[in-house]
Amino acid sequence: MAGATRKRKDDFTYEDLSTWPEDERWELIDGVAYAMSPAPLRVHADISRELFYIFMTYLRGKPCKVYHAPFDVRLPLGEESDNQVRNVVQPDILVVCDEKKLDDKGCRGAPDLIVEILSATTASRDCIKKRALYERHGVKEFWTVDPANRLVQVYLLGSDGRYGRSNVYGDSDVVNVSIFDDLQIDLKDVFPLQVKVVRESPKQYKSK
Repeated sequence: MAGATRKRKDDFTYEDLSTWPEDERWELIDGVAYAMSPAPLRVHADISRELFYIFMTYLRGKPCKVYHAPFDVRLPLGEESDNQVRNVVQPDILVVCDEKKLDDKGCRGAPDLIVEILSATTASRDCIKKRALYERHGVKEFWTVDPANRLVQVYLLGSDGRYGRSNVYGDSDVVNVSIFDDLQIDLKDVFPLQVKVVRESPKQYKSK
């Protein structure tokens, strides 16, 4: 999810995206193509794995489904065909409860919950452009996970169709997942353990 755009065109569609090399990963936001960053740091993968496992375990046998990147989410403005869609993203984790939105290409329409795990190259886009995009398309619950500061911000869609002020959680807090009645996620199970370094005071030597 890095910052460079492809070529100089600013009106790409899913049709363009589908013709690009399979070993390249891109997202489209309002028709602008953003290259996905190289493989993320290990801490990113660790957090993604733990969150995905928690959601997958909870959702086993339930109608909602959880997916992780790479997984295309097409966000149409209306009834336009897939080829005309100008917003295509690959969230780190997403939960979809409407099976009609799922097809062989991924998901068409807003997931119920999206998690984006931040990195130095993605933070501004995830927190500004994608937050606005998800709000506009009606994603009910949007998380940003900050590995560096060990924080989770949760945005909930209000009745006015807007995200209010985020709820902020530290690495020892418990998050109640709002789209479900009985799912709580203990963030101690999500963030990797921190190794505590104990520094001893220098020994005092007596002069002879």
